[in-house]
Amino acid sequence: MKFLPLVLAAAAAFTTLGAAAQPAGPATCDAKREAIGRDIEMAKSKGQKQRVRGLETALAEVNRHCTDAKLAAEHQKRIRAQERKVAERERDLRAAQEKGRASKIADREKKLHEAQAELQQLKGAQ
Repeated sequence: MKFLPLVLAAAAAFTTLGAAAQPAGPATCDAKREAIGRDIEMAKSKGQKQRVRGLETALAEVNRHCTDAKLAAEHQKRIRAQERKVAERERDLRAAQEKGRASKIADREKKLHEAQAELQQLKGAQ
């Protein structure tokens, strides 16, 4: 039983990796179940017994605890966090512009654009 937290963490990591093709993760619990089910089938076909066990544990947890309302709330929380990150990047850029260092300005602009792109991706997945 002392390995259960490791199994759950591994299952969550595999689930996240399996859903990487979806920009912000499954929008519904059914979609989440389907994604985990596909990952289980793929792991079975490759003979990855430990991964299958971890994914089955993740699927059981989704079946027990997942609600679409909870997923929507988590998504909104990610959006708010990303909005804060964009604001921070904007402040960093303004500070670099005030100091007038071209290399810092370019770096801050790049980070700001990346944060804005991630925010747009999250908002597009609503």
